[in-house]
Amino acid sequence: MSSKRSHTTELGCVACPELGDLGAGKERWLVENPNLLCALDTHSLALANRSLILITGWGDGPRLKIRPELSPIESESITALEWLVFDEIRVIAVGTSCGYFLVYSLEGQLVHRQMVYPGRILKIRLRGTKKDLTHQTSSSEEISIVSRGVIARFDGSDIQNMLQEWFQETHSQFWDEKPKKRDSDALENTHKRLPYQLWNVNKYGSCADAAITGIMPPPLMEIQSSQQYYCGITIGEDAVISAYRLSENRSKSLVGAILSKVVPATFSTIASFSKMIWRSEQTSTKKSEAKPQSFAKASPLTCLKDHPRKGEKLTLSPSGTLAAITDSLGRILLLDTQALVVVRLWKGYRDACCFFMEMLVKRDNVEASTSYYEPSKSDYCLCLAIHAPRKGIVEVWQMRTGPRLLTIQCARGSKLLQPTYRFGSSFDSPYVPLEVFLLNGDSGQLSVLNRSLN
Repeated sequence: MSSKRSHTTELGCVACPELGDLGAGKERWLVENPNLLCALDTHSLALANRSLILITGWGDGPRLKIRPELSPIESESITALEWLVFDEIRVIAVGTSCGYFLVYSLEGQLVHRQMVYPGRILKIRLRGTKKDLTHQTSSSEEISIVSRGVIARFDGSDIQNMLQEWFQETHSQFWDEKPKKRDSDALENTHKRLPYQLWNVNKYGSCADAAITGIMPPPLMEIQSSQQYYCGITIGEDAVISAYRLSENRSKSLVGAILSKVVPATFSTIASFSKMIWRSEQTSTKKSEAKPQSFAKASPLTCLKDHPRKGEKLTLSPSGTLAAITDSLGRILLLDTQALVVVRLWKGYRDACCFFMEMLVKRDNVEASTSYYEPSKSDYCLCLAIHAPRKGIVEVWQMRTGPRLLTIQCARGSKLLQPTYRFGSSFDSPYVPLEVFLLNGDSGQLSVLNRSLN
């Protein structure tokens, strides 16, 4: 028996004819296409190329194809993909190369469309109040959108309220008539523009990835400030790691508050009046009116420059207190995001992918031998799963300075995945640990890394 069989559990197979539209059938199709995106939920897998999204399970359930309305003039494409899960509401979030944030229902209907910032969206990140096993740090649930040199933050409650309103409206129309399909511009005008904060974090060069790690204390001179501050971490070509204090910028002067309300309304009125005079009906004019909002204050804290090393991928622990960063020289850095120091380093892991997970490594013999014992949160230990595709292995290391617990062999065409953070899931009982999954693209087999070493 191989180590893979003893330390993973097969869940099912995602292979289906529809995967052929995304390149399946060719060896290593899942890992060799840089435009192929994957997002995992507890029961479904979403995959996307530049123009098509496929949602499938690992059973005989229905499959869904979504083709977002993208601008052919600007060669717009899908560049980011993630699940949004709020209790019973499950939707797909999409980022595009033109800076649009799109949300689709599992019936393929466009729920929301909003310009975040002009330019390619690199990542959609979800983070919430789920706490690390060694830290009792918590913060509000949020969705952050990363572009090159820019981070945007949406409050989770705003997006949840928007989704609830949309689903209530859709279900109330069900008995009257089937909802009519609206074009993207009409939908953008109909739905509320969700509030968000926006920060410029390109002081040390454009970023390849970024994340908001949590709330941080204010500067020493602003201890009594009513503003809230976040810590932002970026990685990129010019600086392997950079850190910023991001101001929420809540307190505005009266003049600023008036201008923020009056100027957009005035601009909209002038634009509408000029359209009426010139009888312009081009859709491109509508899109040009979507102006990005101004930046809130981002104060640089520190940066690590080590030419020619470049930061490539970033993953956060559940509380955001640790970050694993891969670089172009095959190293993995473990960063303490509160002290902003590197606390551990691995070498020889080119093209690696990392995810934090939780394992049962400290249970005593009494508990382990009790069949009805339900593990609690304190029984689990925080670990880091490292997929080294060039070696064909997955390693699991105990945090922060613990030993390597596992080495699992995997196929060359495999990809490491982790389910999306589920909003409001922090108080689930029994406790559901952070898990990591392994998808073999060539066979379609999906497996989960076992929670226990036994």
